[in-house]
Amino acid sequence: MQINQQVIFIQGGGNGGYKADIPMVGSLQAALGTGYQVHYPQMVADETTPDFAPQWLHQIGKQIAAAKDGFILAGHSLGASLLLKYLSENTVKTSIAGVFLVAPPFWNGDADWVQPLKLQKGFAAQLPGNIPLFFYQCRDDEVVPFDHFTRYRQQLPRAVFRELASGGHQLNDDLSVVAADIKQRTMYKNG
Repeated sequence: MQINQQVIFIQGGGNGGYKADIPMVGSLQAALGTGYQVHYPQMVADETTPDFAPQWLHQIGKQIAAAKDGFILAGHSLGASLLLKYLSENTVKTSIAGVFLVAPPFWNGDADWVQPLKLQKGFAAQLPGNIPLFFYQCRDDEVVPFDHFTRYRQQLPRAVFRELASGGHQLNDDLSVVAADIKQRTMYKNG
């Protein structure tokens, strides 16, 4: 059976974040194969301005609204955390087959710049209950502390958590573990 599955991948942040994640996205596309199409839009917002988070969320909303039913959402780091924020604060009319989040920060603290990034209190209850969530993080992540992964695990007990021993923040640019979960999820859904 030929699967024609759309995957939207939201980049990580930082100076050069889009370019830095290109090898990850290439790895994901290669591991998924021809039955999947990975769409990798560039988020356009100056992260040094206070309103960049709402701009990213708006762009994420446009990508979701344009997607076909049964699509997959994936993201890395800042992009992964903002996918979770978007899904917990907005109604999505299109069906999502799964959400795959690589090294998302769990934003906290009282600094002004972090407020637009933080998840709302009770965010877990606001997420659509029918969408499978998968989290991935390496123990040796040098950017996002591993305790962020633990916080998500405490808040989202129904999600799947893949703890990896090594690979750093970029998972050594190898998303084969993510691709395996996506394939299993779409075969189950389409099979």
